[in-house]
Amino acid sequence: MSFANPDSDAICARLRNVKTVAVVGLSPNENRPSFRIARALQRTGMRIVPVRPLVQEVLGERAYSALSQVPYSVDLVDVFRAAEHLDAIVDECIALQIPALWIQDGIINEPAAERARGAGIWVVMNRCIWRDLNGICRARSSG
Repeated sequence: MSFANPDSDAICARLRNVKTVAVVGLSPNENRPSFRIARALQRTGMRIVPVRPLVQEVLGERAYSALSQVPYSVDLVDVFRAAEHLDAIVDECIALQIPALWIQDGIINEPAAERARGAGIWVVMNRCIWRDLNGICRARSSG
């Protein structure tokens, strides 16, 4: 199997239209990458929806135990969970008709990503959303 991410133009076009991001595995610990990246996305104006059991709130937003508990629609799900958890996350994204799924840097599960894509979900895997938004997309919009 050989999963391929969308090209940089498609990634930047999608990210320009994202307003609400559910962050699965968002840690309340300021030293964790999920916290730092979610905070950076929040500072760009995106609404962050923490999805993490046993946590009440992260970054001033109410946390939910599962995607299915979020009472409003999200534009993109950003995953900070180990690859073995992706199958269940993809199942939930498919059931909820989530339009876009971002699987963070270092997390690879090609069958799950392909299954999500086959269900009509736009998917990026093994890339950092902040690195793309702040790097590639910023450079494209300024020059």
